[in-house]
Amino acid sequence: MSALVSPPSSSSLPSLDEPSLHNVKATHLANEDIKTGSKDDADFRTYDQLTTPERVVEHYRLMRSKQTVEFYDRMAEKYKFEEGTGVGRRKMTIEQAFKELESYVDASDPDLDLPNLLHLLQTAEGIRSAGHPEWLQLTGLLHDMGKIMFLWGTGEDGQDGYDPKGQQWALGGDTFVVGCSLPDEGIVFPEFNSLNPDMSDSRYNSKFGIYQPGCGLDRLKIAWGHDEYMYRMLSANKARLPKEGLDMVRYHSFYPWHAEGCYRHLLGEGDEETMEWVKLFNQFDLYTKDEGNEIDVEEVWPYYKGLLDKYGLGGELWW
Repeated sequence: MSALVSPPSSSSLPSLDEPSLHNVKATHLANEDIKTGSKDDADFRTYDQLTTPERVVEHYRLMRSKQTVEFYDRMAEKYKFEEGTGVGRRKMTIEQAFKELESYVDASDPDLDLPNLLHLLQTAEGIRSAGHPEWLQLTGLLHDMGKIMFLWGTGEDGQDGYDPKGQQWALGGDTFVVGCSLPDEGIVFPEFNSLNPDMSDSRYNSKFGIYQPGCGLDRLKIAWGHDEYMYRMLSANKARLPKEGLDMVRYHSFYPWHAEGCYRHLLGEGDEETMEWVKLFNQFDLYTKDEGNEIDVEEVWPYYKGLLDKYGLGGELWW
């Protein structure tokens, strides 16, 4: 059984910038320089069944038990964009989509209980303050917007964003590869791995499963969520972000890979550099999360509206 053919390569999209990892890393900041609060590094992303909020533990139990190859394929079909035209489910501007997201709070995040819009602006403003390029700032603004899937989702499919206690296991949370064995280390709550039906299926429970050695990130089926959806949405709408920005959107929740070094046997050419970009981005995604980090939306929005127009994301888009 072969892996899913990826959507149109992001490298084929027209971009306004030629990103240089060397140039961006030249302005690399330490975590302490990015943080907007006093929280210690060790206090971010703490996952254990004794201290992690119960809602988060339950989120990961459901995610591990329900994210399978069959589920991924079903969601990829449900949320597809028509080839060539990019037609999706509904047309909205980015501003309208933000309005829809106002009441959404991520059930999988132990570090933040604020609406996603504020987190996205916190991330973007942190990147902007660090002096990074405009495309990277815009990536910060957009990276979690795939949670808009809740408009078409159901609790049964882990996409209930209307109920404060709704199931969101296919909207957010650390992702992992489906179609091969789950890692025993480097994944949150590994004790839930045995709950995944694919781990009892000989097609999917080996080291390589449905994949070839060194097949590359773009050939992997990674647990369905806002990352993959938003990557496909931006690609379908021909966003003029560089490949590096689209990769940040697509892989920022893939913590077992970029933070823990899992799945190296599946990596292909260029994936190590992709990891460096994602790690740089995730500093801002993680360390700007702070209830006290207030953002004046009316003040900063005209700036980001200009970036949306510049990168081909002004006006109505398919979602």
